[in-house]
Amino acid sequence: MEHFDVLVVGAGISGIGAGYYLQSQSPDRSYAILEGRPQMGGTWDLFRYPGIRSDSDMYTLGYAFKPWTEAKAIADGPAILKYLKETAAEYGIDKHIRYNHHVKKASWSTEDARWTVEADTADGPVTLTCNFLFMCSGYYNYAKGHSPDFAGAEDFKGRIVHPQFWPQDLDYSGKKVVVIGSGATAVTLVPAMSDTAESVTMLQRSPTYIVARPAEDKLANWLRAKLPGKLAYSLVRWRNVLFGLFFFNQARKHPAKAKERIIDMVRAELPGQDIETHFTPRYNPWDQRLCLVPDGDLFRAIREGKADVVTDTIERFVPEGLLLKSGKTLPADVVVTATGLELQLLSDVQFSVDGEVKDLSRTINYKGMMYSGIPNMASSFGYTNASWTLKADLTCAYVCRVLNTMRKRGLRQATPQPSAPVGEEPFLDFTSGYVQRSIDKFPRQGDRKPWRVHQNYVRDLMALKFGSVDDEMKFSNPMPKPAKKAA
Repeated sequence: MEHFDVLVVGAGISGIGAGYYLQSQSPDRSYAILEGRPQMGGTWDLFRYPGIRSDSDMYTLGYAFKPWTEAKAIADGPAILKYLKETAAEYGIDKHIRYNHHVKKASWSTEDARWTVEADTADGPVTLTCNFLFMCSGYYNYAKGHSPDFAGAEDFKGRIVHPQFWPQDLDYSGKKVVVIGSGATAVTLVPAMSDTAESVTMLQRSPTYIVARPAEDKLANWLRAKLPGKLAYSLVRWRNVLFGLFFFNQARKHPAKAKERIIDMVRAELPGQDIETHFTPRYNPWDQRLCLVPDGDLFRAIREGKADVVTDTIERFVPEGLLLKSGKTLPADVVVTATGLELQLLSDVQFSVDGEVKDLSRTINYKGMMYSGIPNMASSFGYTNASWTLKADLTCAYVCRVLNTMRKRGLRQATPQPSAPVGEEPFLDFTSGYVQRSIDKFPRQGDRKPWRVHQNYVRDLMALKFGSVDDEMKFSNPMPKPAKKAA
């Protein structure tokens, strides 16, 4: 049976980052990356819908160790995938990836101080072992998006598609398109499709906060022309991190002012539009993630008459389109159900410890990455109010700290264990539908550190890079002494 010091599950942003940190900070460890799909890239390889792009700037979505050098700060999916492939090739991480390995079970043995990992492959099941398991598989189901059951869908004469499984043969040129949804995917699709479709309508039950931002960062491009690449990248990264934290904290402290400012910016973009109905959410800023539109492309499409927004609910599909509760019928040839993701904790892998199956929803999350009572296992989960990679970088580096501590102390096991009772709260403080639908499947977070999940890069940087590794972490299970040779 093949054995590695570390097995990483997933070859997206987090998994490729994990490979770099293992090589640079724990270079004496062997590792492999198990990827369930036939390609690397995760989200940025899976999603192929028109206009696919990041809703975080690339100076924070990019890795701390690999400067983003393209002109556009808000990058499209193919550019991000290219960046990930370049990173994996540049550091030799791609040689460690095993594709079409879909992990199903992971079983920990305290006696052996190792995980036994079972994966399905095209050639049948395989079993590998490792001392530490690092789950970098993202937070949603790659095989299934969220698709409500719409009454009358079978009567519709047109085509219904979900963005997660975009059909390459879909021709929407000159056709009437309705995009159901108001999140990041919908606000990306509407302007991207409006150039060739006859019309595009964004149909939403309720509005989302939408913020325009230049696709190119002029200061970043100027700094890159004047300074060494890594220095320019680091300065812009920190500027964006600090500005994002400031805006988030101000929005939480003064939600009414933040709401007024965002709505005023939309009003300036869309004079004469019914902003109150279509662009004024019922919730406060950052109760859900804000939608970013580079160069205001959504607003431009609406101003030019290529797209419009309807706020209503669906009664049912009819042959010619969608019948709404208001009695209005929206004609459509193509309906895109941008209705969200289906969250999935750690790819639904079944975990067991010493023969006992563990339900991770009954654990408490430790430092946003490990789980109470589960030894030698971590997962990468990014920020909800900033880019995914900021937290992934910190998590990967911390995993290496734990690995190096065990090696230095001659111990084989690291298990987060509360030293006193911990009050429990939901893992994510977000009202988004995709979160609320699945939050019960996720672990809880605590009401005190190190069990609290901070959506704050600066606090996490101080805690994870410079804080103690011993705070409510039990290091145990000494290396067995070599047997004495007979005289």
